[in-house]
Amino acid sequence: MNQQHQDERARIREAMDRLLAGQATASNGSLTIVALAAEADVHRMALLKRHVDLRNEFYERVRTESQQIPESERRLRETVTKLNKTVANQRTEIEELRQLVTRLTLASAVLIHGRGERAGSAPVADNVVPFPRSTT
Repeated sequence: MNQQHQDERARIREAMDRLLAGQATASNGSLTIVALAAEADVHRMALLKRHVDLRNEFYERVRTESQQIPESERRLRETVTKLNKTVANQRTEIEELRQLVTRLTLASAVLIHGRGERAGSAPVADNVVPFPRSTT
């Protein structure tokens, strides 16, 4: 490792300590990677690409030292909860639609069967147009 890389890592570790102690100087103090990058005066991509181990360490320290869930994990959990509700609603709707299709199919069969029985026995009103009979 070159000196610049080591200096960057040292700044990131110092920024972690400040954020977790609630003594942010260069960021808004939130426990996020964006705040850590701002606090350490490094580009956030450095944390996401070059210093993945420090990013993971930061998240682990946030969990253990502050008893908080990292912001990104919290947002993901909220999204998963919303998606699970959506899936449950869609399953309910699909089941209702299947039942409706079954009822409509039965009603159609009753109407078709009833029309065949009435065709020869009862006169049809003048305003009723009969459906053509299927040959299948």
